[in-house]
Amino acid sequence: MNIEIIGGIGASLTTLAYLPQALKTLKTKDTKSISLAMFVMMNIGNAFWLAYGLLLKQNPIIWANLITLLFAGYILFIKIRNVVVNKESM
Repeated sequence: MNIEIIGGIGASLTTLAYLPQALKTLKTKDTKSISLAMFVMMNIGNAFWLAYGLLLKQNPIIWANLITLLFAGYILFIKIRNVVVNKESM
């Protein structure tokens, strides 16, 4: 199996893993059981991976982390909004 195929499958699965949670959050706006600390760290990590991919000009790294950042960033945004507005636990 080609190295790019292995990387593409891994990037696709880890990126798409956030889609079900993002869709559920979009539908329900419920983030009570989601860890704020985890999503803050995840978004910061994805931002660094995105920067790394941009510096290396590696499209698979760029796209995987850009899309993951969109999904995880949306979830983080709703979580923070729920903590601030609804006084939800962190």
